[in-house]
Amino acid sequence: MKESEKLLLKYLEGQATPEEQAIVESWYHQLQTADVSGFDELQKQQQLELIRQQLPGYPIKKIRRWPRIAAAAILLFAFGAGIFYYSQSSHNNTLVTVPQHKDIAPGSVGATLTLANGKQILLGEAGEGEIARQAGVTVTKTADGQILYQILGNSTNAHSSNTLSTTNGQTYVVTLPDQTKIWLNAASSLTYSTALYTSKGQRRVELTGEAYFEVAKDKAHPFVVKTGDQEIEVLGTHFNINSYADEAAINTTLLEGSVRVIHGQRNQIIRPGQQAIATSKGITVREVDIDEIVDWKDGDFSLNHINFKTAMRKIARWYDVEFIYDSSVPADMEAGGWISRKNNLSAVLKLIESSGLAHFKIQGRKVYVSK
Repeated sequence: MKESEKLLLKYLEGQATPEEQAIVESWYHQLQTADVSGFDELQKQQQLELIRQQLPGYPIKKIRRWPRIAAAAILLFAFGAGIFYYSQSSHNNTLVTVPQHKDIAPGSVGATLTLANGKQILLGEAGEGEIARQAGVTVTKTADGQILYQILGNSTNAHSSNTLSTTNGQTYVVTLPDQTKIWLNAASSLTYSTALYTSKGQRRVELTGEAYFEVAKDKAHPFVVKTGDQEIEVLGTHFNINSYADEAAINTTLLEGSVRVIHGQRNQIIRPGQQAIATSKGITVREVDIDEIVDWKDGDFSLNHINFKTAMRKIARWYDVEFIYDSSVPADMEAGGWISRKNNLSAVLKLIESSGLAHFKIQGRKVYVSK
């Protein structure tokens, strides 16, 4: 029996390690998204129906919710077509090995809230319930670890501002007084008025890093996000902004509604499914796969068809590590695959190594990369 077949069977029997599970799940993801020669969509669905009949206790779900039936799908497709997307056996001697007690755990829910008076609250340590009261606004930590702002009567001070910030390895969710909900990614910060509304009738926030917004509808009060030299104006919509300082552009991606991106003297309206890329040269718009943009919000790393070093920066922020590259690693190499952000760092790196893209050596919080 081939090593790859043994791994699949271990997965089906629930005996695979987290690292082995990550490799199998990546195979399934690649299988579902690839154009497999000899298997059209009808044949794929017929094979999945066969799996349903053989394993009725397992539901077929979205790729991101992979039960063990995923391995059965790989067995049927791969054995029938004579293909595998990665050859695990050819990389067995190069996979990352890290003692369990030295492995790096994934990031977690946490942030620092800086109040208008300079007081800082570590939200990971704060208990459930009211954590602050200021300028007619209460700040409450909910049972599921989010913070919620509520205005008390009409007594508000628009000049009182708060900052919510995350470090590497942290993420957090905040609900503003207008019920706008914001997910903040690692190494990011959000500054906003406690009353939210400005004297100009706008709802205005400032962002560094990355955040996903679900803006509450309010036609009388446009919602404005300032990030670097760019502003985004909306009335009520869902969108993602990536504005990390170490990235080459500010990327604004729209999921629902309408967004106007203003960058210097240029502005651009984008529609759902589009991404505005703002640089010093202007704004360009392209169609994107939404799931791959908001992967972080859903607890995943989607690394398909993105620059390898860009993918490593995503991983570095979540695990609070530094990647150091050997000169053998090309600048134009593309990453691939998908894996949950809940895995330890070694599982993520093993998945990448299994594709033959690169090799990794972990020393403390430094990761050395070679081709």
